[in-house]
Amino acid sequence: MASTSETGHAKNVANFEDLISFCQGYGAAYNPSKNSLKIAQLQTQLTSTKANIASVTTSSIAFNNAVNARMIAFEGLRKLSTRLVNALDVTNATAQLVRDAKTINAKVQGSKLTKADAGKTSSSNTTNAIDPNAPVVETPKTISSSQQSYDSLIEHFSKMITLLSTEPTYVPNENELKIATLNALLTTLKNTNTAVINAYTTVSNSRIARNQSLYNPVNGLCETAKEVKKYVKSLFGATSPQYKQVSKLEFRSVK
Repeated sequence: MASTSETGHAKNVANFEDLISFCQGYGAAYNPSKNSLKIAQLQTQLTSTKANIASVTTSSIAFNNAVNARMIAFEGLRKLSTRLVNALDVTNATAQLVRDAKTINAKVQGSKLTKADAGKTSSSNTTNAIDPNAPVVETPKTISSSQQSYDSLIEHFSKMITLLSTEPTYVPNENELKIATLNALLTTLKNTNTAVINAYTTVSNSRIARNQSLYNPVNGLCETAKEVKKYVKSLFGATSPQYKQVSKLEFRSVK
């Protein structure tokens, strides 16, 4: 089901298209002196706004794909961390080194990678994934908390690798437990995390651009529509059938 904001944005655009059509229907009589109210400029503004809305959709999909890729990359991290501790425990490592590894592992296990870490809350809360049509919020609490969780997991895992590297008898035969493999995984974790950060920046900026094109109080689409309606009213009169055509078209801010 489309969100309220999505319906609002789409309705404003659809009504603007109707407004342009009515103005075109008035023929030569529709001849405003203000350049931004001329038919060609209205059509340009409509095209630009549609492009900005499409950009939000595209960037939101890219963000969600990046979130999914990160979830997959981190999926087995807690289980792997426990295996690493167990593998270290059967080497000649000192008891203190093993305890240090267990401490790090406890932190990994404590940073629960739930749906909340992907920008969604648990089942007891509402969904907070990026909605391409939601109002712009530059630093959502859920995004911030999610980022801290992933940053912490990367830090803990990096410390685990460093610790294992200091033990000369840690030479597992299992490829997935080898230091080189762990470092490769660490790189993947960092890359997928960075991809989410960059994707969120893109979708946030695209939402700002969309909202500006629609709701800028000076030259946004809704403000332009109001001016067009005023011009039609002055041109044909408040009780004219022409003004009745355009006056019923609603343009509402959904920010």
